[in-house]
Formats: sequence, structure tokens, C-alpha cells
Amino acid sequence: MVSLKPIFWRMYTNQLALEAALMELTLHLERQDSPEVGNIVRGALETIGENAVFTKQVLAKLKASSAG
Repeated sequence: MVSLKPIFWRMYTNQLALEAALMELTLHLERQDSPEVGNIVRGALETIGENAVFTKQVLAKLKASSAG
């Protein structure tokens, strides 16, 4: 059986990397006087952040269940 923990961990780290990359693009866009586009991207960043929290919770549960 394949362990889900490494898969979820990679998904989580991918979410964090995408979030960081999008934030850099957002800051660049806002410096270029595109605040409306920056706001749209910030909305996407919120979703990524919320999902990253969920993924981190799943990882904690998997860790707890494998420890017990």
C-alpha cells in the first residue's frame, strides 16, 4: 500500500511554493500600477492559503495515526 504522507507533504510544499511565487508576481504587478490585477491574484492567494491549512491538518492527522 502506498503511504499518503509523502504525497500530501509534496502537495503542501507545492502549495507554499506557488503561494510564494504568486505573491512575488502580485507585488511586481502592484509596483507596475496594476492594483486591480493584484487584487485578483490576492484572492487566489487566499484560496491557496486556506487549502494549505487544510493540507497541513491532514498531514498532522496522518502523522498522529501512524504514531499510534
